[in-house]
Amino acid sequence: MKDTRPMPNCTSDSPPNAKPGPRFSRSTWALAGLSGACALVAGAVLLSGASRAADESKAHTPRPALTVSTAQPQRSSVPLRLAANGSVAAWQEASIGAESNGLRLTRVLVNVGDRVAAGQLLATFSDASVQADLAQVRANLLEAQAQAAEAVANAERARSLQATGALSQQQIEQFTTAGQTAQARVAAAQAGVEVQQLRLAHTRVLAPDSGVISARAATVGAVVGSGSELFRMLRRGRLEWRAEVTASELRRVQPGTKVSVSTADGSTVEGSVRMVAPTVDPLTRNALVYVDLPAHAHLRAGMFARGAFALGESDALTVPQEALVLRDGFAYVFVLDAGQRVQQRKVQTGRRAADRVEVLAGLDAQASVAVRGAGFLNDGDLVRVATAQDVRQSAPAAPANLSPRAAK
Repeated sequence: MKDTRPMPNCTSDSPPNAKPGPRFSRSTWALAGLSGACALVAGAVLLSGASRAADESKAHTPRPALTVSTAQPQRSSVPLRLAANGSVAAWQEASIGAESNGLRLTRVLVNVGDRVAAGQLLATFSDASVQADLAQVRANLLEAQAQAAEAVANAERARSLQATGALSQQQIEQFTTAGQTAQARVAAAQAGVEVQQLRLAHTRVLAPDSGVISARAATVGAVVGSGSELFRMLRRGRLEWRAEVTASELRRVQPGTKVSVSTADGSTVEGSVRMVAPTVDPLTRNALVYVDLPAHAHLRAGMFARGAFALGESDALTVPQEALVLRDGFAYVFVLDAGQRVQQRKVQTGRRAADRVEVLAGLDAQASVAVRGAGFLNDGDLVRVATAQDVRQSAPAAPANLSPRAAK
């Protein structure tokens, strides 16, 4: 059966039921779609090119290597100090020896480290033989005194008979001489008694002055000879620092100069110069400066110590110690230029005062130097200078477990 339905108009560009209007061909619609697609592609290409150009611009812009804080050198008063090395020694030492010969030590009453007073008993020797000798010489003294009394009386009687002529002049002189001889024997006997009394006193060893016993050689039961050292004592417990100062610097040190002495264990003692040696060692060309030290628990005779003489103050150009960078044995600072780049400058340093260091040469007083972060810089690095807000943010925060009052 044949289909009699009307066929659609294939030449029309509009749908069959569309209202009458302008007619467009298929090629027109395709061209319009292609134009829109080209416009979209062109826009995308333009956007991509602009983004790529921005990325390239950012890539070629140099980035700072580090954020640093800066400071300018300052003129400040820095103490003048002369450093020296030396040894701690006793102000004076006393050697206490035996003054008796061939006696046995019976008691030793002190030991090393004991503080003694002048006249204090330190040791005793056996005095039995000395007591016997003393008794003998005392008996001899009594005998001599009796003989002297008789001889003096005879001489007096002989002189009384001189006018009568009963005795010749020779006899009278003999009696007078005998009386004088007897008196001399009394004096000799008296001297013998004093010698034995002195020997008896020497059996007691006494401290010649107050001080501290630094060495002991006395042993109970030992028989020592006269002059043998029994003890060694630091007189009055006083110590001094004997500093070695070069001949060129010696004129700057005067008696009364204040000195700060640092011992090996880190203790610091303040002293003053008592005397400057009148001679210089011909081998080392150094002179000794004697510094009186106060009593201190950590000071010992024989210790090595460093010290510094306070010679006043002077004006100096200083920078923060954090700005100094030590490399290859030299000191450097990094100076910022107008383009925020740093230049490495070699400087010569001098004295130190708290957290500042004196710069003797190599730095202009108007320069701006990197402080925080200087140790990580290299010559020519681009840096960013920290603002006040950056400094506040980098400050350490208070611990969370503290109260607000404690955090302040």
